[in-house]
Amino acid sequence: MTARSERIFGHLDGAPVPEVVLAAGPLRARLIPYGARLVALAVPDRDGTLADVVLGFDGIEGYLASDAYLGATCGRVANRIAGGRFRLNGTDHRVDCNERGNHLHGGSAGFDRKLWQVEDRTGTSVTFTAESADGEMGYPGRCTLRVTYRLSATALSVVMEAQSDRPTVMNMAHHSYFNMAGAGTVLDQRLTVPAAFYTPVGPGLLTTGEILSVEGTPFDLRTGPRIGEVVQAMASAGIAPHGPDHNFCLPQGSGRGSGGLHLAAVLEDPASGRRMEVATTEPGLQVYAGGMLPEGTSAKAGSRLMRHAGIALESQAFPGAPSHAHFPNCRLMPGETYRHETRFTFSAS
Repeated sequence: MTARSERIFGHLDGAPVPEVVLAAGPLRARLIPYGARLVALAVPDRDGTLADVVLGFDGIEGYLASDAYLGATCGRVANRIAGGRFRLNGTDHRVDCNERGNHLHGGSAGFDRKLWQVEDRTGTSVTFTAESADGEMGYPGRCTLRVTYRLSATALSVVMEAQSDRPTVMNMAHHSYFNMAGAGTVLDQRLTVPAAFYTPVGPGLLTTGEILSVEGTPFDLRTGPRIGEVVQAMASAGIAPHGPDHNFCLPQGSGRGSGGLHLAAVLEDPASGRRMEVATTEPGLQVYAGGMLPEGTSAKAGSRLMRHAGIALESQAFPGAPSHAHFPNCRLMPGETYRHETRFTFSAS
C-alpha cells in the first residue's frame, strides 16, 4: 500500500506543500513536510468513535502565522538556551535569539520552518529529510536530518536522526499538543509522569542548573493527577501562573544508548476512555500544559485555540544542556548518528 498525498495543503514560496496520509487499523495520521509536522491524528474512544487528538490548522497559512510549534519537529536544540550562548570544545558559540534575548526551539528559522523533502512513503510510514547548513542559526557543522513517522494499529512512532561534519549540539523534539477528548481543554484529563526529579526554572523559563525532588510539590505527577489540579496548585503556590512548562527527569537508566524505550508519560481522558502512553529514548520530558496558547486563534474544523486546549509532552535532553555540564550532554560529533525515538501508544477502555 502506498501513502497518498490527498491534497496540496498549501504553497510555500510558490512550491506546493503536499499532505501525506497514513492509515493502520483504526488510526489515521496526516503529515506535511513543512516542519516535518503532524497535522492530524484520529484515534478511537471506548465506543470506536474517532476524534482528532492533536491541535493544528486546516491550511499552511495557520502554521506560517503561528509561533506555537503545533505538531512540529524542533531543532537543532529544542527548548531554551540562555542568552543564545554555549561553549563547545573550548569554543564559544552564539545562536539566534528569538525569545526575549534567549534562544528557543532552534531559533527564528529552526527545523520547524524548513520545507523538508518527502521520501520513503508507504501506507504506514513516511520519512522527511533536510539539511542544516554550517552556521545556520549560529550552530556549527553541516547536518543531514531525517524524521520518520511510522503508524501501527495502536501506535505512532517518531524517529529523529542527524549527522554532522563538525562537532555540534543536537536536541530535536516533537511538539504536538495532545487532547484525548478531541475538543475543549485538557484540564479534566489525567497525566502521569514517572519522574522523581525535575529541573526548576528561573526568569524566562531558563533552567537554573538544579535538579530537585518532586516530593511534596505540585511537580509530583507520579499518581496521575487531573491536569487542572496541577495548574491550580502551581498558580496558587506562585510557581507558574499558567501551569507547567517544565522538564522532568525520567528514571535512572533512561537515555539515548540505554538499550530501548522507557515510559515517559500516560495521558488519559476519563470521559472518552482514550489513553496515550508515551515512551522514549530520551532522559527528559518537557510538560507544557498549553497555558499560553493564543486565545481565539482559528484552528481546525472551525474550532478556536484556547488556553489548555492541548498539552505538549516533548521528550528531549534536559533544557539548557549545552550550558550545564552536569546535565546529560547533547553533543554530536562527526561519525556519530544522533537518534531520538518517541512512541505514542493508544488504547481505550
